Amino acid sequence: MKHLTREKTPKQVMREVTEDMILRAIKLAKKKGRTIYISKSAKGKGVDVCTLDPRTPEGRKNLDVFFSPINRVYTFSALGAPEEPNAINWRLINLPSWRRILVLLQVGVSFLMKGTPLKNKLYRWMGYTIGKNVEIMQMAWLDHFRPELIFIGDNTLIGAFTRITCHGYEGCDRFRYGPVEIGSNCTIGAGTGIGPIKIEDNVRTLPGTTLSPYLVRVRAGSVVGYNPPPVKLPEADSKTTDDAH
Repeated sequence: MKHLTREKTPKQVMREVTEDMILRAIKLAKKKGRTIYISKSAKGKGVDVCTLDPRTPEGRKNLDVFFSPINRVYTFSALGAPEEPNAINWRLINLPSWRRILVLLQVGVSFLMKGTPLKNKLYRWMGYTIGKNVEIMQMAWLDHFRPELIFIGDNTLIGAFTRITCHGYEGCDRFRYGPVEIGSNCTIGAGTGIGPIKIEDNVRTLPGTTLSPYLVRVRAGSVVGYNPPPVKLPEADSKTTDDAH
């Protein structure tokens, strides 16, 4: 697998990750006798991956057209139902088995670690882009599907039980994925649910907020949460208020 450097932009990483998946999908499609498609939307049929082979001049040309522009989300489809004899397990398109196992074990360890610099170093070694002075609390889960697709800026706090995912399995024959960008000086409240999204700087989410799939971008300085619950006054206070009128 080609190494993805942390200095690259999310769009550059998205293209490299997608090319890597396309190559693996081409190999599996030929082995299983299937036609696999990749699309720029969740429901579109898309393009036959075999026409996007970067190892051929025509495929490279088609690939450049396909990536003009680079989308934030891509979908692989036509992988087959689980009980079909030539079905393709979607996990095989993403990463080789050795790296899937390694990343899963690493995420399991980091899941239980406190928010320390050592934890940040482990995440960076796995491929996540983690800024300076980031605190990722215990039980916060960062998707191990593709660590390269998760970016967290400086001085950001990720609360406990937060779920950050860069992919979604949508049924027996398709999955989608995209980058998660969290800016600097953000406070992500405990239990926040985050999918592919761009969160700008100085954003705060309230505990238990679900951002995805409702939002694809959160502007700088925003506070995201829910309406406060209704408050019923005690009967004594309510009666006093009525008497005053």
